[in-house]
Amino acid sequence: MSSIQAESEFNEAVDAVLLAIEQALEQADGDIDFETVGGILTIDCGGGGKIIINRQTPNREIWLAARSGGFHYRLVGREWADTRGGPALSERLRSVVREQGGVDVMFALPGAEIGS
Repeated sequence: MSSIQAESEFNEAVDAVLLAIEQALEQADGDIDFETVGGILTIDCGGGGKIIINRQTPNREIWLAARSGGFHYRLVGREWADTRGGPALSERLRSVVREQGGVDVMFALPGAEIGS
């Protein structure tokens, strides 16, 4: 179960994650466009398609949609962990951005600092 129970804490945590992703993409050496509208971050990889990251407040999860599939993440301890045991959000995001956008971006995503 997520270590964040209150909706306000969850929204703060997700906002911090989305901001960290945007900042990492801004600093990346590559031609990747992105936009956040209504809490949904869309990363446009041109011919590589789009990557969508959004919050699922009722489940206290972040969802990631990419060509390789859909992935769900829940805050466990200080890490956004895959609910099915796959790589953490930062690792999976690095992988899909590299695969779809041809750019290697390191994502340092905040975890449970909020509300601790």
